[in-house]
Amino acid sequence: MTLDIFLALALFCAGTLFTPGPNNLMLMASGANFGLRRTLPHLFGVAFGFPTMIIPVGLGVMQLFDAWPASYTILKVASIAYILYLAWKIAHAAAPEKVSADARPLTFLQAAAFQCVNPKAWSMALGAITLYASGRDVVSILIVSGTFAALGTVSATVWTTLGTGVRRLLADQRRLRVFNWIMASLLVASMIPVLIGS
Repeated sequence: MTLDIFLALALFCAGTLFTPGPNNLMLMASGANFGLRRTLPHLFGVAFGFPTMIIPVGLGVMQLFDAWPASYTILKVASIAYILYLAWKIAHAAAPEKVSADARPLTFLQAAAFQCVNPKAWSMALGAITLYASGRDVVSILIVSGTFAALGTVSATVWTTLGTGVRRLLADQRRLRVFNWIMASLLVASMIPVLIGS
């Protein structure tokens, strides 16, 4: 991969990772509701789960969708259903000081597995592989994955920190309800491109 291609890849990664999407909205809501320390497993699950997903995509998992088109519809329906469920959980989250001991953000594995039903993640992975690893050689695929891992860690930290920054403001129950409903609504709205593209 040449330097100019790598720089273009880094810009693509930054542009897709730092913009609002399911992962970032959930990290912000989790940071606000649980704080940075408790959200770290979720943060790292996102930061490393998505780059890990890129590798099989680059090695040809998309051929499954070509061979069995119904699998793409199944993935889309499962994605929308799960994101609606997560939006409902965010909308009904308790105030930070009232969070019960058994309430917790997504675990590392849950956040990593979420990438498989995250439509934005699939779009990002397909776009990155198509544009920056078109030869499908393993080195290019690993560079794409590594770039997403590095910038994804920064992005996930920024979004979680934004959430923790508003945590004190959310001690007021009314403000918390408004914040959580806005985050839940934005999460649902992030599905509009998926539905329009149907």
